[in-house]
Amino acid sequence: MGSGSSIEDIREQLEKLKADLETENNDLSKLITQTVQDLNSLKNAKLNIAITGVSAAGKSSLVNALRGLKNDEEGAAEIGVMQTSMETKAYPHPKFPNVTLWDLPGVGTREFEAQEYLQKVHSTKYDFFIIVASVRFTENEILLAREINKMNKKFYYVRTKLDVDMESERRRQNFSEEKTLEKIRKYCCDNLVEAGESHPKVFLVSSHDWSRYDFQSLLEAMGSELDEIKRYALITTLSNFSKETLKKKKAAMEALVEKVALVSCRTGAIPVPGLSLVCNIPFLEGIMRDFSMTFGLDEDSLHQLARQVGKTVPVLSSAIKKTRIASQIDSEFLKTLLSRMCRVNSFAAISYMVQTFLDNAEEDAVNILAKAFEN
Repeated sequence: MGSGSSIEDIREQLEKLKADLETENNDLSKLITQTVQDLNSLKNAKLNIAITGVSAAGKSSLVNALRGLKNDEEGAAEIGVMQTSMETKAYPHPKFPNVTLWDLPGVGTREFEAQEYLQKVHSTKYDFFIIVASVRFTENEILLAREINKMNKKFYYVRTKLDVDMESERRRQNFSEEKTLEKIRKYCCDNLVEAGESHPKVFLVSSHDWSRYDFQSLLEAMGSELDEIKRYALITTLSNFSKETLKKKKAAMEALVEKVALVSCRTGAIPVPGLSLVCNIPFLEGIMRDFSMTFGLDEDSLHQLARQVGKTVPVLSSAIKKTRIASQIDSEFLKTLLSRMCRVNSFAAISYMVQTFLDNAEEDAVNILAKAFEN
Protein backbone atom coordinates (compact mmCIF):
# COMPACT_ATOMS: atom_id res chain seq x y z
CA MET A 1 0.00 0.00 0.00
CA GLY A 2 1.53 3.30 -0.95
CA SER A 3 0.80 6.89 -1.76
CA GLY A 4 -2.56 7.75 -3.23
CA SER A 5 -4.97 5.67 -1.12
CA SER A 6 -8.06 4.49 -3.01
CA ILE A 7 -11.17 2.35 -2.77
CA GLU A 8 -8.94 -0.59 -3.68
CA ASP A 9 -7.03 -0.03 -0.45
CA ILE A 10 -10.31 -0.23 1.47
CA ARG A 11 -11.12 -3.56 -0.17
CA GLU A 12 -7.62 -4.79 0.62
CA GLN A 13 -8.03 -3.93 4.31
CA LEU A 14 -11.44 -5.64 4.42
CA GLU A 15 -10.03 -8.79 2.84
CA LYS A 16 -7.18 -8.81 5.33
CA LEU A 17 -9.63 -8.41 8.19
CA LYS A 18 -11.67 -11.32 6.84
CA ALA A 19 -8.56 -13.52 6.66
CA ASP A 20 -7.54 -12.58 10.21
CA LEU A 21 -11.05 -13.33 11.44
CA GLU A 22 -10.97 -16.76 9.82
CA THR A 23 -7.64 -17.41 11.57
CA GLU A 24 -9.44 -16.85 14.88
CA ASN A 25 -12.31 -19.21 13.86
CA ASN A 26 -14.61 -16.22 13.22
CA ASP A 27 -14.40 -15.19 16.87
CA LEU A 28 -14.44 -11.39 16.58
CA SER A 29 -13.98 -10.75 20.30
CA LYS A 30 -10.92 -12.99 20.34
CA LEU A 31 -9.49 -11.19 17.31
CA ILE A 32 -10.05 -7.79 18.93
CA THR A 33 -8.43 -8.93 22.18
CA GLN A 34 -5.40 -10.22 20.28
CA THR A 35 -5.21 -7.02 18.23
CA VAL A 36 -5.22 -4.83 21.36
CA GLN A 37 -2.46 -7.00 22.83
CA ASP A 38 -0.43 -6.66 19.62
CA LEU A 39 -0.70 -2.88 19.61
CA ASN A 40 0.22 -2.68 23.30
CA SER A 41 3.23 -4.94 22.70
CA LEU A 42 4.48 -2.63 19.96
CA LYS A 43 3.91 0.49 22.05
CA ASN A 44 5.67 -0.93 25.12
CA ALA A 45 8.49 -2.83 23.38
CA LYS A 46 11.91 -2.25 24.93
CA LEU A 47 15.11 -2.32 22.94
CA ASN A 48 18.58 -2.22 24.53
CA ILE A 49 21.58 -1.64 22.27
CA ALA A 50 25.12 -1.94 23.63
CA ILE A 51 27.97 0.09 22.10
CA THR A 52 31.42 -1.18 22.99
CA GLY A 53 35.03 -1.09 21.80
CA VAL A 54 38.35 0.47 22.77
CA SER A 55 38.48 3.88 24.41
CA ALA A 56 38.35 6.93 22.11
CA ALA A 57 36.98 4.86 19.20
CA GLY A 58 33.91 7.04 18.78
CA LYS A 59 31.46 5.01 20.89
CA SER A 60 29.81 8.02 22.48
CA SER A 61 29.43 9.79 19.13
CA LEU A 62 27.73 6.71 17.72
CA VAL A 63 25.41 6.59 20.73
CA ASN A 64 24.46 10.18 19.99
CA ALA A 65 24.00 9.57 16.27
CA LEU A 66 21.62 6.67 16.90
CA ARG A 67 19.63 8.92 19.25
CA GLY A 68 19.46 11.70 16.66
CA LEU A 69 21.68 14.07 18.65
CA LYS A 70 24.78 16.08 17.84
CA ASN A 71 27.66 15.72 20.29
CA ASP A 72 27.18 19.20 21.73
CA GLU A 73 23.41 18.97 22.28
CA GLU A 74 21.79 18.75 25.68
CA GLY A 75 21.44 15.13 26.79
CA ALA A 76 24.17 13.86 24.47
CA ALA A 77 26.64 11.26 25.68
CA GLU A 78 29.88 12.84 26.86
CA ILE A 79 32.78 12.53 24.46
CA GLY A 80 36.51 12.91 24.94
CA VAL A 81 39.90 11.75 23.73
CA MET A 82 40.34 9.57 26.80
CA GLN A 83 37.62 7.38 28.26
CA THR A 84 35.32 9.65 30.23
CA SER A 85 33.89 7.02 32.57
CA MET A 86 34.52 3.45 33.76
CA GLU A 87 30.79 2.92 34.23
CA THR A 88 28.13 1.52 31.93
CA LYS A 89 25.91 4.47 31.01
CA ALA A 90 22.33 4.30 29.77
CA TYR A 91 21.09 6.87 27.26
CA PRO A 92 17.35 6.54 26.57
CA HIS A 93 16.15 7.86 23.24
CA PRO A 94 14.94 11.45 23.85
CA LYS A 95 11.55 10.86 22.17
CA PHE A 96 11.09 7.11 22.62
CA PRO A 97 12.50 6.19 26.05
CA ASN A 98 11.78 2.47 25.66
CA VAL A 99 14.78 2.38 23.32
CA THR A 100 18.05 2.71 25.23
CA LEU A 101 21.62 3.03 23.95
CA TRP A 102 24.25 1.79 26.40
CA ASP A 103 27.72 3.33 26.29
CA LEU A 104 29.93 0.57 27.68
CA PRO A 105 33.44 0.99 29.12
CA GLY A 106 36.35 0.51 26.74
CA VAL A 107 37.47 -3.05 26.08
CA GLY A 108 40.93 -3.87 27.38
CA THR A 109 41.24 -0.99 29.84
CA ARG A 110 43.03 -1.65 33.10
CA GLU A 111 39.74 -1.91 34.99
CA PHE A 112 38.07 -4.27 32.48
CA GLU A 113 39.91 -7.24 31.04
CA ALA A 114 38.31 -8.79 27.96
CA GLN A 115 37.63 -12.16 29.64
CA GLU A 116 35.59 -10.60 32.44
CA TYR A 117 34.06 -7.81 30.44
CA LEU A 118 30.66 -9.23 29.53
CA GLN A 119 29.94 -10.35 33.05
CA LYS A 120 30.82 -6.95 34.49
CA VAL A 121 28.64 -5.01 32.06
CA HIS A 122 25.61 -7.30 32.64
CA SER A 123 25.56 -8.46 29.02
CA THR A 124 22.35 -10.50 29.18
CA LYS A 125 20.14 -7.40 29.15
CA TYR A 126 21.25 -6.19 25.71
CA ASP A 127 19.47 -7.18 22.51
CA PHE A 128 22.63 -6.85 20.42
CA PHE A 129 26.11 -5.31 20.46
CA ILE A 130 27.88 -2.82 18.21
CA ILE A 131 31.65 -3.28 18.43
CA VAL A 132 33.39 -0.05 17.48
CA ALA A 133 36.92 0.73 16.27
CA SER A 134 38.33 3.90 14.75
CA VAL A 135 41.43 2.34 13.11
CA ARG A 136 41.58 -1.44 13.39
CA PHE A 137 39.93 -4.18 15.43
CA THR A 138 42.15 -5.72 18.09
CA GLU A 139 42.30 -9.10 19.77
CA ASN A 140 40.15 -7.79 22.62
CA GLU A 141 37.21 -6.97 20.32
CA ILE A 142 37.49 -10.35 18.60
CA LEU A 143 37.55 -12.22 21.92
CA LEU A 144 34.53 -10.19 22.96
CA ALA A 145 32.70 -11.06 19.73
CA ARG A 146 33.29 -14.76 20.33
CA GLU A 147 31.84 -14.54 23.82
CA ILE A 148 28.80 -12.66 22.50
CA ASN A 149 28.35 -15.36 19.87
CA LYS A 150 28.35 -18.02 22.60
CA MET A 151 25.39 -16.17 24.15
CA ASN A 152 23.50 -16.48 20.84
CA LYS A 153 23.36 -12.71 20.51
CA LYS A 154 24.13 -10.63 17.46
CA PHE A 155 27.02 -8.22 17.10
CA TYR A 156 28.16 -5.80 14.40
CA TYR A 157 31.67 -4.54 13.66
CA VAL A 158 31.56 -0.79 13.01
CA ARG A 159 34.53 1.27 11.84
CA THR A 160 33.93 4.89 12.83
CA LYS A 161 35.40 8.33 12.01
CA LEU A 162 35.19 7.96 8.24
CA ASP A 163 34.93 11.75 7.97
CA VAL A 164 38.43 12.08 9.47
CA ASP A 165 39.87 9.55 7.00
CA MET A 166 38.24 11.19 4.02
CA GLU A 167 39.40 14.65 5.00
CA SER A 168 42.97 13.38 5.21
CA GLU A 169 42.84 11.39 1.96
CA ARG A 170 41.35 14.27 -0.04
CA ARG A 171 44.70 16.05 0.23
CA ARG A 172 46.30 13.34 -1.89
CA GLN A 173 46.54 13.54 -5.65
CA ASN A 174 44.13 11.31 -7.60
CA PHE A 175 41.90 10.92 -4.55
CA SER A 176 39.06 8.43 -5.04
CA GLU A 177 36.43 8.07 -2.33
CA GLU A 178 35.39 4.65 -3.62
CA LYS A 179 38.95 3.30 -3.55
CA THR A 180 39.61 4.82 -0.12
CA LEU A 181 36.51 3.14 1.31
CA GLU A 182 37.52 -0.16 -0.29
CA LYS A 183 41.02 0.13 1.20
CA ILE A 184 39.71 0.85 4.72
CA ARG A 185 37.16 -1.95 4.55
CA LYS A 186 39.77 -4.44 3.32
CA TYR A 187 42.21 -3.42 6.05
CA CYS A 188 39.60 -3.95 8.76
CA CYS A 189 38.41 -7.27 7.35
CA ASP A 190 41.98 -8.52 6.86
CA ASN A 191 42.95 -7.93 10.48
CA LEU A 192 39.76 -9.66 11.63
CA VAL A 193 40.52 -12.66 9.41
CA GLU A 194 44.08 -12.81 10.75
CA ALA A 195 42.65 -12.98 14.26
CA GLY A 196 40.37 -15.86 13.39
CA GLU A 197 37.14 -14.40 11.99
CA SER A 198 36.10 -16.44 8.95
CA HIS A 199 33.71 -14.09 7.10
CA PRO A 200 33.75 -10.70 8.83
CA LYS A 201 31.52 -7.85 7.75
CA VAL A 202 32.51 -4.32 8.70
CA PHE A 203 30.25 -1.28 8.48
CA LEU A 204 31.97 2.04 7.75
CA VAL A 205 30.25 5.06 9.30
CA SER A 206 30.65 8.68 10.21
CA SER A 207 28.67 9.71 13.27
CA HIS A 208 28.75 13.29 11.94
CA ASP A 209 27.05 12.42 8.63
CA TRP A 210 24.40 9.75 9.15
CA SER A 211 23.27 9.70 5.54
CA ARG A 212 26.62 8.57 4.11
CA TYR A 213 28.71 5.41 3.87
CA ASP A 214 27.26 2.28 5.55
CA PHE A 215 25.02 3.87 8.17
CA GLN A 216 21.84 2.87 6.31
CA SER A 217 23.17 -0.66 5.71
CA LEU A 218 23.98 -1.00 9.41
CA LEU A 219 20.43 -0.03 10.37
CA GLU A 220 19.00 -2.50 7.85
CA ALA A 221 21.19 -5.30 9.16
CA MET A 222 20.21 -4.63 12.76
CA GLY A 223 16.52 -4.48 11.90
CA SER A 224 16.53 -7.65 9.80
CA GLU A 225 17.78 -9.75 12.72
CA LEU A 226 15.32 -8.51 15.34
CA ASP A 227 11.87 -9.95 15.97
CA GLU A 228 8.87 -8.04 14.63
CA ILE A 229 8.20 -6.09 17.83
CA LYS A 230 11.77 -4.96 18.45
CA ARG A 231 12.24 -4.22 14.73
CA TYR A 232 9.30 -1.81 14.91
CA ALA A 233 10.88 -0.13 17.94
CA LEU A 234 14.17 0.32 16.07
CA ILE A 235 12.69 1.58 12.80
CA THR A 236 10.30 4.08 14.36
CA THR A 237 13.00 5.68 16.53
CA LEU A 238 15.49 6.31 13.71
CA SER A 239 16.33 9.89 12.84
CA ASN A 240 14.71 11.16 9.65
CA PHE A 241 17.99 11.62 7.80
CA SER A 242 16.87 10.26 4.41
CA LYS A 243 13.84 9.53 2.25
CA GLU A 244 14.66 5.83 2.58
CA THR A 245 14.33 6.04 6.36
CA LEU A 246 10.97 7.78 6.04
CA LYS A 247 9.77 5.06 3.67
CA LYS A 248 10.76 2.36 6.16
CA LYS A 249 8.91 4.17 8.93
CA LYS A 250 5.80 4.51 6.80
CA ALA A 251 5.89 0.83 5.84
CA ALA A 252 6.16 -0.17 9.51
CA MET A 253 3.17 1.99 10.45
CA GLU A 254 1.13 0.90 7.41
CA ALA A 255 1.23 -2.64 8.78
CA LEU A 256 -0.83 -1.36 11.73
CA VAL A 257 -3.66 0.27 9.75
CA GLU A 258 -5.99 -2.71 9.95
CA LYS A 259 -5.31 -3.21 13.67
CA VAL A 260 -5.88 0.47 14.45
CA ALA A 261 -9.13 0.57 12.49
CA LEU A 262 -10.46 -2.60 14.09
CA VAL A 263 -9.77 -1.45 17.65
CA SER A 264 -11.07 2.05 16.96
CA CYS A 265 -14.43 0.92 15.63
CA ARG A 266 -15.00 -1.96 18.05
CA THR A 267 -13.65 -0.89 21.47
CA GLY A 268 -14.97 2.22 23.19
CA ALA A 269 -16.52 3.38 19.94
CA ILE A 270 -19.36 5.90 19.98
CA PRO A 271 -21.32 7.52 17.14
CA VAL A 272 -19.53 10.46 15.55
CA PRO A 273 -21.91 13.46 15.46
CA GLY A 274 -23.02 14.30 11.95
CA LEU A 275 -21.53 11.11 10.47
CA SER A 276 -22.90 7.59 10.05
CA LEU A 277 -19.82 6.18 11.78
CA VAL A 278 -18.81 4.85 15.17
CA CYS A 279 -15.27 5.49 16.35
CA ASN A 280 -13.05 5.66 19.42
CA ILE A 281 -11.80 9.19 18.82
CA PRO A 282 -9.43 9.43 21.85
CA PHE A 283 -7.73 6.17 20.83
CA LEU A 284 -7.25 7.44 17.27
CA GLU A 285 -5.90 10.76 18.52
CA GLY A 286 -3.17 8.99 20.48
CA ILE A 287 -2.22 6.71 17.60
CA MET A 288 -2.01 9.52 15.06
CA ARG A 289 0.00 11.73 17.41
CA ASP A 290 2.45 8.85 17.77
CA PHE A 291 2.61 8.52 13.98
CA SER A 292 3.31 12.25 13.68
CA MET A 293 6.12 12.07 16.24
CA THR A 294 7.64 9.13 14.39
CA PHE A 295 7.78 11.27 11.24
CA GLY A 296 9.28 14.17 13.21
CA LEU A 297 6.12 16.26 12.92
CA ASP A 298 6.16 17.52 16.49
CA GLU A 299 7.46 20.65 18.17
CA ASP A 300 10.43 19.02 19.92
CA SER A 301 11.65 17.40 16.69
CA LEU A 302 11.26 20.62 14.73
CA HIS A 303 13.16 22.64 17.35
CA GLN A 304 15.94 20.06 17.42
CA LEU A 305 16.24 19.96 13.62
CA ALA A 306 16.21 23.77 13.49
CA ARG A 307 19.18 23.89 15.89
CA GLN A 308 21.07 21.25 13.92
CA VAL A 309 20.69 22.89 10.50
CA GLY A 310 20.71 26.53 11.60
CA LYS A 311 17.19 27.40 10.47
CA THR A 312 14.12 28.62 12.28
CA VAL A 313 11.16 26.51 13.30
CA PRO A 314 8.72 28.62 11.24
CA VAL A 315 10.85 28.02 8.12
CA LEU A 316 10.77 24.24 8.67
CA SER A 317 7.09 24.27 9.65
CA SER A 318 6.21 26.00 6.40
CA ALA A 319 6.88 22.67 4.67
CA ILE A 320 3.95 21.04 6.49
CA LYS A 321 1.09 21.33 4.00
CA LYS A 322 -1.16 18.30 4.41
CA THR A 323 -1.11 17.32 8.07
CA ARG A 324 -0.63 18.95 11.47
CA ILE A 325 2.06 18.77 14.11
CA ALA A 326 1.32 16.22 16.80
CA SER A 327 0.06 18.66 19.43
CA GLN A 328 -2.60 19.98 17.03
CA ILE A 329 -4.15 16.60 16.29
CA ASP A 330 -7.43 16.67 18.18
CA SER A 331 -10.99 15.38 17.92
CA GLU A 332 -12.08 18.18 15.58
CA PHE A 333 -9.21 17.43 13.20
CA LEU A 334 -10.13 13.73 13.12
CA LYS A 335 -13.81 14.48 12.59
CA THR A 336 -12.86 16.69 9.66
CA LEU A 337 -10.83 13.87 8.12
CA LEU A 338 -13.59 11.32 8.71
CA SER A 339 -16.17 13.61 7.14
CA ARG A 340 -14.30 13.31 3.84
CA MET A 341 -14.75 9.56 3.74
CA CYS A 342 -17.09 7.99 1.22
CA ARG A 343 -20.21 6.11 2.39
CA VAL A 344 -18.61 2.92 3.70
CA ASN A 345 -18.66 1.12 7.03
CA SER A 346 -16.73 2.43 10.04
CA PHE A 347 -13.82 -0.01 9.68
CA ALA A 348 -13.27 0.87 6.02
CA ALA A 349 -13.60 4.62 6.65
CA ILE A 350 -11.09 4.60 9.51
CA SER A 351 -8.68 2.41 7.52
CA TYR A 352 -8.81 4.80 4.59
CA MET A 353 -8.41 7.85 6.82
CA VAL A 354 -5.37 6.47 8.68
CA GLN A 355 -3.71 5.33 5.44
CA THR A 356 -4.29 8.73 3.84
CA PHE A 357 -2.87 10.40 6.93
CA LEU A 358 0.30 8.27 6.66
CA ASP A 359 0.65 9.16 2.96
CA ASN A 360 0.34 12.86 3.74
CA ALA A 361 2.58 12.74 6.83
CA GLU A 362 5.37 11.06 4.86
CA GLU A 363 5.07 13.73 2.16
CA ASP A 364 5.27 16.51 4.75
CA ALA A 365 8.28 14.85 6.43
CA VAL A 366 10.08 14.60 3.06
CA ASN A 367 9.36 18.29 2.43
CA ILE A 368 10.74 19.23 5.85
CA LEU A 369 13.91 17.29 5.06
CA ALA A 370 14.28 19.14 1.77
CA LYS A 371 13.63 22.48 3.46
CA ALA A 372 16.21 21.72 6.15
CA PHE A 373 19.03 21.15 3.71
CA GLU A 374 18.21 23.56 0.89
CA ASN A 375 20.63 26.46 0.37
